[in-house]
Amino acid sequence: MRERPVPAFDEKDRKIAEILIELGVKKNIANVIVFLSKVEGATSRDIEIGVDLRQPEVSITMRELHENKWVLEREIKRGGKGRPIKEYRLAVGIKDIVEHLEELKREECERAMENIRLLKELIE
Repeated sequence: MRERPVPAFDEKDRKIAEILIELGVKKNIANVIVFLSKVEGATSRDIEIGVDLRQPEVSITMRELHENKWVLEREIKRGGKGRPIKEYRLAVGIKDIVEHLEELKREECERAMENIRLLKELIE
């Protein structure tokens, strides 16, 4: 039985995820970032339901978020036998993630402009 409801995406959440995707964030990662920004913590199963992913997709996405240091995980021991359940939460706020993306895009733009300047020099 579920102890807590899994929040559904509203129009604002969908728009945030859509913009993250347009900025180059993978779709699953964008959706999980938005989902985790709405909850204190979520299990893999919560993420599966809330973001409409299969379990292997959740694992891949969480690994990538972990590599970026954007997510924390903790194990919750269940009574009796069996593997503990992992609970995930954002390690940084969504605003921090947006600032990181802003910096990446700024650097990308600067490199592109430098390449254009070099091209102009070369073709003159």
